[in-house]
Amino acid sequence: MTEPRYTPLVRSLPATVPFVGPETQARRRGAPFTARLGANESVFGPSPKAIAAMQAAAAETWMYGDAENYDLRGALAALHGVGPQNIMVGEGIDGLLGYLVRLLVGPGDAVVTSDGAYPTFNYHVAGYGGVLHKVPYRDDAEDPEALFARAAEVDAKIVYLANPDNPMGSWHSGASIAAAMDALPEGSLLVLDEAYVECAPEGTALALEADDPRVIRMRTFSKVHGMAGARVGYALGAPGLISAFNKVRNHFGMSRISQAGALAAVQDRGWLAHVQTRIAEARDRIAEIARENGLEPLPSATNFVAIDCGRDGAFAQAVVAALIERGIFVRMPFAAPQNRCIRVSCGRKSDLDAFAAALPGALEAARGRNLPGGATSA
Repeated sequence: MTEPRYTPLVRSLPATVPFVGPETQARRRGAPFTARLGANESVFGPSPKAIAAMQAAAAETWMYGDAENYDLRGALAALHGVGPQNIMVGEGIDGLLGYLVRLLVGPGDAVVTSDGAYPTFNYHVAGYGGVLHKVPYRDDAEDPEALFARAAEVDAKIVYLANPDNPMGSWHSGASIAAAMDALPEGSLLVLDEAYVECAPEGTALALEADDPRVIRMRTFSKVHGMAGARVGYALGAPGLISAFNKVRNHFGMSRISQAGALAAVQDRGWLAHVQTRIAEARDRIAEIARENGLEPLPSATNFVAIDCGRDGAFAQAVVAALIERGIFVRMPFAAPQNRCIRVSCGRKSDLDAFAAALPGALEAARGRNLPGGATSA
C-alpha cells in the first residue's frame, strides 16, 4: 500500500509542533497542573457579557457563522476609527499569519524575523517554502533597525516584528517604530504583531493610518480579552491587502459562538479595564516572587513576566522542568541569550501563591542538576 504523494516541500519538512500544549504535558506527567502559567492566556476570563453572548449563540450553532464577519468587523472599525474595509477577521493571529504568508511567500522568498521570536510565524514560512533570515535581539528587545536593514540586504517580502514582544515582554514606542520604518525597503511588508498591546503603556501602539501599505497590524482576543479558546484575531491594513485575504481564507472558519463573544467583548470596555488592572497587579506580584528568590524580573508590557535565572539556557530549562514536576506550567525562550530566562504568565492569587511555593524547591533542584563547569547531575 502506497503513502499519499506528498509534495517535495512537505517531504523535506519535519513534523514540527511549535508549542507543546499544557494538556499534552499534563498527560505525560499523569496529573493536571496546579497553576497554568505558561501559555499567556488570561485566567481572569472573558467579559461576563461575552460569556452570555456565547451561551446564547450556542443554540444557533446549527448555522454557519457569517462569512463576512460583518457585525464584528463593523464594531472593530468603529473602535479603531477606520472603515470595515481595513479589517480582516480570522482564526486567531496564527490563522491570519498563515493566510498572509500564503498570499506573499513562495519557495525561496526571503522573510526576516528575530532569532527567538514567535515560532508559529516561522512554521508558516517554512510551510510555504520561504527562507527565514534572523537578526538577534538587542538588550532583550527586538531590534527594528536591524530587522529593516536585513530586509534590505535580502529583499525580504515580509518583516515580522512583535510589539510588545513575546517571549521577553519588552516593547518599543509606536512612534519609534514609525520612525524606523523610514528604512523599511520598498516592497517589504511589516507584519506588526500587537497581540499584547492592550497590556502595554500608552503610546505603544503604532499610530499610522490603516491605509498605509507598508504595514499590517495583528490583534487578538486571546490575551487581555480572555478568549484564547475561541480563536478570534483580526488584522488592520490597507484595503487592497485586506481584500486579498478573501482569495485564500477559510470563509466559514469563524464559528457563530466566537463571533458573538468577540462582538460583546469589544463593546465591554469596563471589563477590559478591569483585566488590565489585574494584569498589572499580577506582574508586580511575579516580580516580587522573583526577587524574593534572588532572580531578576525583566520589565514587561504584556500579560507575562520574563525572569532572568542568572545562568544559561540549560539551567533555565532545569528550572522549567522542576516547576512542571511540581505542578506549575511555565515556559521559556528558546534562543540564547534570552533562554537564560523563564516566562511566567499573569495569574490569580492562588496561581501565583502556588508558583511562589514551588519556585524555591525548583531552583534548588535545578542547581543540583546543573552543576558548576557545565556538568549535570544524574
